[in-house]
Amino acid sequence: MSTNQNEVSKSQKPKSALPPGSQAPDFTLPATPDQKISLSDFRGRPVILAFYPADWSPVCGDQMSLYNEVLPEFKRFNAELLGISVDGAWCHSAYRQNRNLHFTLLADFHPKGEVAKSYDVYREHDGVCERALFVVDGNGRIAWSYVSPIGVNPGADGILKALENLSAKEEPADGNQPGRHADAAGR
Repeated sequence: MSTNQNEVSKSQKPKSALPPGSQAPDFTLPATPDQKISLSDFRGRPVILAFYPADWSPVCGDQMSLYNEVLPEFKRFNAELLGISVDGAWCHSAYRQNRNLHFTLLADFHPKGEVAKSYDVYREHDGVCERALFVVDGNGRIAWSYVSPIGVNPGADGILKALENLSAKEEPADGNQPGRHADAAGR
């Protein structure tokens, strides 16, 4: 195999991302040309970080459209969805409008891929993010992470399962809803 083929093969293999239990690196990125958002803005609730290679690519379009469709399921867990790629804020704005997306896209544009690098999901050879998913708990810890092959839509099942597991961990051992107290008879 030639050196070029080796490099292509390496760039097509999914990397391993920051593992569950790791502290999620905080960041501040542009959501629009004049508005920035930080991960820490969402402390106290779960956050889904969906890193993807590029706006306008077919697989990314399918993936983001799917997340738009299942957004009510994510909201059921009080989770915030943030899409992240190395595209600029103006590009995200046009893409979001064209695709009618109802969640935030963040621009990891300059310095290029800095946030993706901090999560170990930047494809240096290609200059784009891996197709990587993270569920971050309300305390800023990674509860689940997954890196999909770049040409494969990872779907939403893994995210939903991670949110269910996170929700189950947060429920009180007595089975009561938060803020609801049982009487002496357990009602």
